Amino acid sequence: MQTVLNAIADPLRRRALHILWGGGEHCVCELMAKLDASQSRMSRHMKTLKDAGLVTDRRDAQWVRYRRNTNLAPEIAAVIDAVFAAEASQERTVA
Repeated sequence: MQTVLNAIADPLRRRALHILWGGGEHCVCELMAKLDASQSRMSRHMKTLKDAGLVTDRRDAQWVRYRRNTNLAPEIAAVIDAVFAAEASQERTVA
């Protein structure tokens, strides 16, 4: 659990995970553009999410494509869902 919590502690990683959480597959280049991050920074963050078991990857030519880990334990998925719900609620309160 600590690895998962450490992985989602970083705002950029949470934003990347949120993009992937909705489903589908995204290459590093797409995440870089959406999150305004360099390739090296994005790859480093995605490795952290992969090491925590939150995402899976596959190589596609020169790019690596990431997606939500569909084999994630339901309890861990519930934690991630709760974090995203709390952030959305906080954003609505601030706005």
